[in-house]
Amino acid sequence: MESSPFLIVNDRPIFINQAVKYLQASGKLAHFIGDILRQYVIEQEIQSRDDIHISPASTEQTIIDFRLKNQLNDPKVFQEWLKDNATDYATFYESIALNFKLEKLKVLITEAKISEYFIERKIFLDRVIVSRIIVEDLEIAEELQSQIAEGGSFEQLAKEYSLAEDRMVNGMMGPVSRGTIPDQLRAVFDIATPGQVVGPIEIEGRYGLFRVEEFLPASLEDIQLQQSLQNELFEKWLVEKIQKLTVKLQMS
Repeated sequence: MESSPFLIVNDRPIFINQAVKYLQASGKLAHFIGDILRQYVIEQEIQSRDDIHISPASTEQTIIDFRLKNQLNDPKVFQEWLKDNATDYATFYESIALNFKLEKLKVLITEAKISEYFIERKIFLDRVIVSRIIVEDLEIAEELQSQIAEGGSFEQLAKEYSLAEDRMVNGMMGPVSRGTIPDQLRAVFDIATPGQVVGPIEIEGRYGLFRVEEFLPASLEDIQLQQSLQNELFEKWLVEKIQKLTVKLQMS
């Protein structure tokens, strides 16, 4: 007995085997399978745990908020929206509930690791705002340093003399991740005080004067950063789980 069509296009059926061939031809099959495996691992993990409990009231309130935001409060309009999006209320409800469960799972998977991960990544998460003047010759750099020490405007000298593109914004670079700054510069910046001009320092055959404007240390108290690290850790966990799966593509 022939299986049901995967899609109907202009009244003509496309079966799952043909759909897979189309994905192969377009080079998107691996991505498609990856999405399936990702969802498989997530749902299997959620089903295997007894510490993920979602309040039905929270799910229902989220749906109410979604309908209000998208002007879908009228039941008929909402039903049309569900139909247009190839779903029904039960499926839509489950997708909202699954999102809540996924967020809870992320917390459970990462909460014991996030502090250590934050420390490992902190050099790249800390940022510093720096202004610079880049010139070809050491003598010019030293002369500019003297002018600044005597009260000359760093901003004006950056506009007039700097070879870097940021001369148009008074030489301001920042914010820059500490982890991407060359070691010799980072060592100098770390002991500088805001407003202090350091240099000349040779960088790749040129000479730079640098003014540290502000240090922006990262903190786990930053909710947005915390969520970003949580997502990174969760993706690492997912990749490890997927890599351990034995997957066979079955096509008749």
